[in-house]
Amino acid sequence: MICTYAPDISPRPAVARRTRSSGHAWPLPHRPEAAGDARKITQAVLAQWRVADEAADSVLLTVSELVTNAVEHAEPPLDLRLSRAQGARRVRIEVRDGGPAAVEGDWAAGCTRGEHGRGLQIIDQLTVAHGDRAEPGHAIHWADVAIAP
Repeated sequence: MICTYAPDISPRPAVARRTRSSGHAWPLPHRPEAAGDARKITQAVLAQWRVADEAADSVLLTVSELVTNAVEHAEPPLDLRLSRAQGARRVRIEVRDGGPAAVEGDWAAGCTRGEHGRGLQIIDQLTVAHGDRAEPGHAIHWADVAIAP
C-alpha cells in the first residue's frame, strides 16, 4: 500500500502579534516533501490575499528555501506560519523547527559545498529583512518579503 501526504491547507490561528494581522500556521512533515507542501499552502494563501505574481514568486522561493533548510539542518517538529499586517506591504514568513540537528539531513550530507549552501544568499536578495530567534525547544527562522498594496 502506498501512502501519500496531502498538505492540509486549513489554517490554525497564528500566535497573536502586536499589530493587527491576518495570519495562520500549518504543521509540515519533517521530510523533503515539506518544501513542496509549503509552496502549495503559500500559493493558496497568497491568492486569497491577492498578492501580485512577481511578489508571490519571491515569497514562494523564500518559503521553499527556509523549509528546505529546516528539513536538512534542524530537528522536528516543523511549522510554517504566514502573516500580513493589515495595511502593510510585507508578508512575514516564519518557519519553526526543533532546533539544530546533530547531523546533516541526507541531501545536505551527500552534496559537495558547491551543490548547496546558497539559500541564505537567495533569501538576502528576495527579502527586506530576515533573521532567526530561539525560543525554548525550538528555533524560528523568519523573513519579510515586500508586496504591492
